[in-house]
Amino acid sequence: MSKPATLFNRVALIGVGLIGSSIARAVRAQGAATSIVATARSAATRRRVAELGLADQVVESNAAAVEGADLVIVSIPVGACAAVAAEIGPHLAPGAIVSDVGSVKGAVVRDMAPHLPKGVHFVPAHPVAGTEYSGPDAGFAELFVNRWCILTPPAGTDPQAVDRLAAFWRLLGANVDSMTPDHHDLVLAVTSHLPHLIAYTIVGTADELEAVTRSEVLKFSAGGFRDFTRIAASDPTMWRDVFLANKDAVLEMLGRFNEDVAALTKAIRRGDGDALFEHFTRTRAIRKGIVDIGQDSPAPDFGRPHPDLPHEPLPKPYGSED
Repeated sequence: MSKPATLFNRVALIGVGLIGSSIARAVRAQGAATSIVATARSAATRRRVAELGLADQVVESNAAAVEGADLVIVSIPVGACAAVAAEIGPHLAPGAIVSDVGSVKGAVVRDMAPHLPKGVHFVPAHPVAGTEYSGPDAGFAELFVNRWCILTPPAGTDPQAVDRLAAFWRLLGANVDSMTPDHHDLVLAVTSHLPHLIAYTIVGTADELEAVTRSEVLKFSAGGFRDFTRIAASDPTMWRDVFLANKDAVLEMLGRFNEDVAALTKAIRRGDGDALFEHFTRTRAIRKGIVDIGQDSPAPDFGRPHPDLPHEPLPKPYGSED
Protein backbone atom coordinates (compact mmCIF):
# COMPACT_ATOMS: atom_id res chain seq x y z
CA MET A 1 0.00 0.00 0.00
CA SER A 2 1.40 3.41 -0.96
CA LYS A 3 1.83 6.07 1.69
CA PRO A 4 -0.51 9.09 1.65
CA ALA A 5 0.68 12.34 0.14
CA THR A 6 2.85 14.54 2.34
CA LEU A 7 0.66 17.06 4.17
CA PHE A 8 3.33 19.64 5.04
CA ASN A 9 6.67 20.64 3.61
CA ARG A 10 8.43 21.78 6.79
CA VAL A 11 7.18 21.07 10.32
CA ALA A 12 8.77 23.07 13.14
CA LEU A 13 8.63 21.60 16.65
CA ILE A 14 9.22 24.01 19.52
CA GLY A 15 9.74 21.78 22.54
CA VAL A 16 10.64 18.12 22.14
CA GLY A 17 9.45 16.37 25.29
CA LEU A 18 7.10 13.42 25.40
CA ILE A 19 4.53 14.95 23.05
CA GLY A 20 6.93 16.77 20.74
CA SER A 21 9.20 13.77 20.31
CA SER A 22 6.20 11.50 19.71
CA ILE A 23 4.98 13.88 17.01
CA ALA A 24 8.42 13.80 15.40
CA ARG A 25 8.52 10.02 15.42
CA ALA A 26 4.97 9.71 14.08
CA VAL A 27 5.57 12.32 11.34
CA ARG A 28 8.62 10.34 10.24
CA ALA A 29 6.79 7.03 10.33
CA GLN A 30 3.83 8.35 8.33
CA GLY A 31 5.68 10.63 5.94
CA ALA A 32 3.50 13.53 7.05
CA ALA A 33 6.16 16.15 6.24
CA THR A 34 9.12 16.55 3.93
CA SER A 35 11.36 17.77 6.74
CA ILE A 36 11.31 18.35 10.50
CA VAL A 37 13.16 21.13 12.30
CA ALA A 38 13.25 21.15 16.09
CA THR A 39 14.40 23.28 18.97
CA ALA A 40 14.28 23.09 22.75
CA ARG A 41 15.04 25.45 25.59
CA SER A 42 18.06 23.56 26.93
CA ALA A 43 21.21 22.72 25.00
CA ALA A 44 21.23 19.25 26.57
CA THR A 45 17.79 18.49 25.16
CA ARG A 46 18.79 19.79 21.72
CA ARG A 47 21.84 17.54 21.76
CA ARG A 48 19.73 14.54 22.69
CA VAL A 49 17.20 15.29 19.94
CA ALA A 50 20.07 15.33 17.45
CA GLU A 51 21.50 12.09 18.85
CA LEU A 52 18.13 10.38 18.51
CA GLY A 53 17.73 11.63 14.94
CA LEU A 54 14.26 12.99 15.65
CA ALA A 55 14.64 15.96 13.30
CA ASP A 56 16.37 16.77 10.04
CA GLN A 57 17.66 19.95 11.63
CA VAL A 58 18.07 21.03 15.27
CA VAL A 59 18.43 24.78 15.80
CA GLU A 60 19.19 26.93 18.82
CA SER A 61 16.32 29.44 18.72
CA ASN A 62 12.57 29.42 18.27
CA ALA A 63 12.84 32.12 15.61
CA ALA A 64 15.23 30.02 13.54
CA ALA A 65 12.97 26.97 13.88
CA VAL A 66 9.91 28.61 12.34
CA GLU A 67 11.66 30.17 9.34
CA GLY A 68 9.97 28.73 6.23
CA ALA A 69 7.82 26.27 8.18
CA ASP A 70 4.26 25.70 7.00
CA LEU A 71 3.30 23.98 10.29
CA VAL A 72 4.57 25.11 13.70
CA ILE A 73 3.68 23.05 16.78
CA VAL A 74 4.48 24.53 20.19
CA SER A 75 4.93 21.72 22.74
CA ILE A 76 5.85 23.55 25.93
CA PRO A 77 4.19 24.31 29.31
CA VAL A 78 1.23 26.63 28.72
CA GLY A 79 2.72 29.31 30.95
CA ALA A 80 5.52 29.87 28.44
CA CYS A 81 3.33 30.13 25.33
CA ALA A 82 2.90 33.91 25.33
CA ALA A 83 6.63 34.60 25.30
CA VAL A 84 7.24 32.04 22.56
CA ALA A 85 4.44 33.45 20.41
CA ALA A 86 5.93 36.94 20.73
CA GLU A 87 9.33 35.58 19.75
CA ILE A 88 8.22 33.65 16.67
CA GLY A 89 5.54 36.04 15.40
CA PRO A 90 7.81 38.20 13.20
CA HIS A 91 9.46 35.13 11.66
CA LEU A 92 6.40 33.12 10.61
CA ALA A 93 5.82 32.46 6.93
CA PRO A 94 2.56 33.76 5.42
CA GLY A 95 -0.06 31.01 5.36
CA ALA A 96 1.67 28.95 8.05
CA ILE A 97 -0.43 27.05 10.57
CA VAL A 98 0.54 27.60 14.20
CA SER A 99 -0.69 25.09 16.76
CA ASP A 100 0.11 23.80 20.21
CA VAL A 101 -0.55 20.72 22.36
CA GLY A 102 -1.50 22.28 25.69
CA SER A 103 -4.05 20.85 28.10
CA VAL A 104 -5.59 24.31 28.52
CA LYS A 105 -6.99 26.21 25.56
CA GLY A 106 -8.66 29.42 26.71
CA ALA A 107 -5.46 30.84 28.20
CA VAL A 108 -3.41 29.69 25.20
CA VAL A 109 -5.72 31.50 22.78
CA ARG A 110 -5.62 34.67 24.89
CA ASP A 111 -1.84 34.54 25.32
CA MET A 112 -0.72 33.55 21.82
CA ALA A 113 -3.21 35.05 19.37
CA PRO A 114 -2.23 38.73 19.88
CA HIS A 115 1.36 37.98 18.87
CA LEU A 116 0.59 36.14 15.63
CA PRO A 117 0.48 38.20 12.40
CA LYS A 118 -2.37 38.33 9.94
CA GLY A 119 -2.12 35.72 7.23
CA VAL A 120 -1.04 33.06 9.74
CA HIS A 121 -3.61 30.46 10.78
CA PHE A 122 -3.83 29.81 14.52
CA VAL A 123 -5.39 26.42 15.30
CA PRO A 124 -4.79 25.40 18.93
CA ALA A 125 -4.93 21.67 19.59
CA HIS A 126 -4.84 19.22 22.46
CA PRO A 127 -3.87 15.61 21.80
CA VAL A 128 -5.41 13.86 24.81
CA ALA A 129 -2.60 11.37 25.17
CA GLY A 130 0.47 10.95 27.29
CA THR A 131 2.31 9.03 29.94
CA GLU A 132 3.89 9.99 33.27
CA TYR A 133 7.30 10.22 31.57
CA SER A 134 8.86 13.25 29.94
CA GLY A 135 11.76 14.20 27.70
CA PRO A 136 12.74 13.29 24.13
CA ASP A 137 13.52 9.67 25.04
CA ALA A 138 9.99 9.14 26.38
CA GLY A 139 8.18 9.59 23.06
CA PHE A 140 6.95 6.90 20.71
CA ALA A 141 5.24 7.06 17.32
CA GLU A 142 2.11 5.18 18.43
CA LEU A 143 1.24 7.54 21.32
CA PHE A 144 -1.71 9.13 19.48
CA VAL A 145 -3.26 6.01 17.93
CA ASN A 146 -6.99 5.88 18.75
CA ARG A 147 -6.64 8.82 21.15
CA TRP A 148 -8.54 12.06 20.70
CA CYS A 149 -7.05 15.31 19.48
CA ILE A 150 -9.29 18.29 20.21
CA LEU A 151 -9.00 21.35 17.95
CA THR A 152 -10.14 24.72 19.33
CA PRO A 153 -9.84 27.23 16.48
CA PRO A 154 -10.79 30.82 17.41
CA ALA A 155 -13.79 32.34 15.66
CA GLY A 156 -12.99 33.32 12.09
CA THR A 157 -10.20 30.79 11.55
CA ASP A 158 -9.87 29.57 7.94
CA PRO A 159 -11.79 26.26 7.75
CA GLN A 160 -9.27 24.88 5.25
CA ALA A 161 -6.46 25.36 7.78
CA VAL A 162 -8.52 23.54 10.41
CA ASP A 163 -9.22 20.69 8.01
CA ARG A 164 -5.55 20.45 7.08
CA LEU A 165 -4.48 20.18 10.72
CA ALA A 166 -7.24 17.65 11.38
CA ALA A 167 -5.91 15.54 8.51
CA PHE A 168 -2.43 15.77 10.03
CA TRP A 169 -3.60 14.41 13.38
CA ARG A 170 -5.65 11.68 11.74
CA LEU A 171 -2.57 10.62 9.80
CA LEU A 172 -0.77 10.30 13.14
CA GLY A 173 -3.54 7.90 14.25
CA ALA A 174 -5.73 10.22 16.33
CA ASN A 175 -9.46 10.75 16.33
CA VAL A 176 -10.26 14.45 15.89
CA ASP A 177 -12.99 16.62 17.36
CA SER A 178 -13.52 20.39 17.61
CA MET A 179 -14.98 22.58 20.33
CA THR A 180 -14.65 26.09 21.73
CA PRO A 181 -11.66 26.78 23.98
CA ASP A 182 -13.82 27.45 27.05
CA HIS A 183 -15.85 24.27 26.61
CA HIS A 184 -12.63 22.29 26.17
CA ASP A 185 -11.32 23.67 29.45
CA LEU A 186 -14.50 22.70 31.31
CA VAL A 187 -14.45 19.16 29.91
CA LEU A 188 -10.76 18.64 30.65
CA ALA A 189 -11.17 20.05 34.15
CA VAL A 190 -13.37 17.01 34.84
CA THR A 191 -11.55 14.33 32.85
CA SER A 192 -7.92 15.32 33.43
CA HIS A 193 -7.15 18.29 35.65
CA LEU A 194 -9.21 17.37 38.72
CA PRO A 195 -8.03 13.72 38.68
CA HIS A 196 -4.43 14.95 38.65
CA LEU A 197 -5.13 17.34 41.51
CA ILE A 198 -6.71 14.52 43.52
CA ALA A 199 -3.77 12.23 42.76
CA TYR A 200 -1.23 14.82 43.88
CA THR A 201 -3.25 15.37 47.06
CA ILE A 202 -3.65 11.71 48.00
CA VAL A 203 0.01 10.88 47.40
CA GLY A 204 1.03 13.98 49.36
CA THR A 205 -1.27 13.02 52.24
CA ALA A 206 0.23 9.53 52.42
CA ASP A 207 3.71 11.03 52.43
CA GLU A 208 2.84 13.27 55.40
CA LEU A 209 1.18 10.67 57.63
CA GLU A 210 3.19 10.28 60.81
CA ALA A 211 1.49 6.98 61.70
CA VAL A 212 2.58 5.33 58.44
CA THR A 213 6.22 5.11 57.45
CA ARG A 214 7.38 5.82 53.91
CA SER A 215 8.59 2.21 53.59
CA GLU A 216 5.11 0.93 54.45
CA VAL A 217 3.49 3.25 51.92
CA LEU A 218 5.81 1.94 49.21
CA LYS A 219 5.72 -1.70 50.26
CA PHE A 220 1.98 -2.09 50.73
CA SER A 221 0.74 0.23 47.99
CA ALA A 222 -2.52 -1.28 46.81
CA GLY A 223 -3.70 -0.95 43.24
CA GLY A 224 -5.60 2.29 43.80
CA PHE A 225 -2.74 4.12 45.50
CA ARG A 226 -0.25 2.71 42.99
CA ASP A 227 -2.26 4.16 40.11
CA PHE A 228 -2.51 7.52 41.87
CA THR A 229 1.30 7.61 42.16
CA ARG A 230 1.58 7.07 38.40
CA ILE A 231 -0.61 10.11 37.74
CA ALA A 232 1.18 12.15 40.41
CA ALA A 233 4.54 11.42 38.74
CA SER A 234 3.62 13.69 35.81
CA ASP A 235 5.71 16.74 34.95
CA PRO A 236 5.34 19.30 37.80
CA THR A 237 6.06 22.36 35.65
CA MET A 238 3.38 21.42 33.12
CA TRP A 239 0.76 20.75 35.77
CA ARG A 240 1.54 23.88 37.77
CA ASP A 241 0.85 25.90 34.63
CA VAL A 242 -2.31 23.90 33.82
CA PHE A 243 -3.93 24.61 37.19
CA LEU A 244 -3.03 28.30 37.10
CA ALA A 245 -4.19 28.70 33.49
CA ASN A 246 -7.48 26.82 33.96
CA LYS A 247 -8.18 28.13 37.46
CA ASP A 248 -11.88 28.95 37.04
CA ALA A 249 -12.92 25.61 35.56
CA VAL A 250 -10.82 23.62 38.03
CA LEU A 251 -12.25 25.50 41.00
CA GLU A 252 -15.78 24.91 39.68
CA MET A 253 -15.19 21.18 39.37
CA LEU A 254 -13.35 21.04 42.70
CA GLY A 255 -16.39 22.62 44.38
CA ARG A 256 -18.67 19.96 42.88
CA PHE A 257 -16.23 17.24 43.90
CA ASN A 258 -16.17 18.51 47.49
CA GLU A 259 -19.98 18.40 47.57
CA ASP A 260 -19.93 14.79 46.38
CA VAL A 261 -17.30 13.85 48.96
CA ALA A 262 -19.44 15.44 51.65
CA ALA A 263 -22.43 13.34 50.53
CA LEU A 264 -20.37 10.14 50.65
CA THR A 265 -18.97 11.13 54.03
CA LYS A 266 -22.52 11.47 55.35
CA ALA A 267 -23.51 8.09 53.89
CA ILE A 268 -20.54 6.36 55.54
CA ARG A 269 -21.18 8.08 58.87
CA ARG A 270 -24.86 7.04 58.80
CA GLY A 271 -24.12 3.54 57.60
CA ASP A 272 -26.18 4.15 54.46
CA GLY A 273 -25.12 1.14 52.41
CA ASP A 274 -27.80 1.69 49.78
CA ALA A 275 -26.48 5.16 48.95
CA LEU A 276 -22.92 3.87 48.70
CA PHE A 277 -23.94 0.90 46.54
CA GLU A 278 -25.97 3.10 44.17
CA HIS A 279 -23.08 5.54 43.78
CA PHE A 280 -20.48 2.84 43.19
CA THR A 281 -22.73 1.05 40.68
CA ARG A 282 -23.21 4.25 38.69
CA THR A 283 -19.50 5.08 38.61
CA ARG A 284 -18.59 1.51 37.69
CA ALA A 285 -20.67 1.94 34.52
CA ILE A 286 -18.45 4.87 33.49
CA ARG A 287 -15.42 2.58 33.52
CA LYS A 288 -17.25 0.04 31.37
CA GLY A 289 -18.15 2.77 28.88
CA ILE A 290 -14.51 3.88 28.56
CA VAL A 291 -13.45 0.30 27.84
CA ASP A 292 -16.35 -0.26 25.43
CA ILE A 293 -15.29 2.66 23.19
CA GLY A 294 -11.69 1.44 23.10
CA GLN A 295 -10.10 4.12 25.27
CA ASP A 296 -8.54 1.59 27.65
CA SER A 297 -7.68 -2.08 27.83
CA PRO A 298 -10.30 -4.56 29.10
CA ALA A 299 -7.49 -6.77 30.40
CA PRO A 300 -7.49 -7.37 34.18
CA ASP A 301 -5.29 -5.04 36.23
CA PHE A 302 -5.04 -2.65 33.25
CA GLY A 303 -3.05 -5.23 31.30
CA ARG A 304 -0.09 -5.20 33.67
CA PRO A 305 2.15 -8.26 33.37
CA HIS A 306 2.29 -10.53 36.38
CA PRO A 307 5.22 -12.74 37.39
CA ASP A 308 4.92 -16.50 37.24
CA LEU A 309 4.50 -18.55 40.37
CA PRO A 310 7.83 -19.53 41.91
CA HIS A 311 8.93 -23.03 40.93
CA GLU A 312 9.90 -24.24 44.36
CA PRO A 313 9.82 -27.95 45.27
CA LEU A 314 6.81 -28.89 47.36
CA PRO A 315 7.57 -29.52 51.03
CA LYS A 316 7.57 -33.15 52.09
CA PRO A 317 4.52 -34.29 54.06
CA TYR A 318 4.92 -34.12 57.81
CA GLY A 319 6.35 -37.34 59.19
CA SER A 320 7.65 -38.63 55.85
CA GLU A 321 11.05 -40.25 55.71
CA ASP A 322 14.00 -38.72 53.85
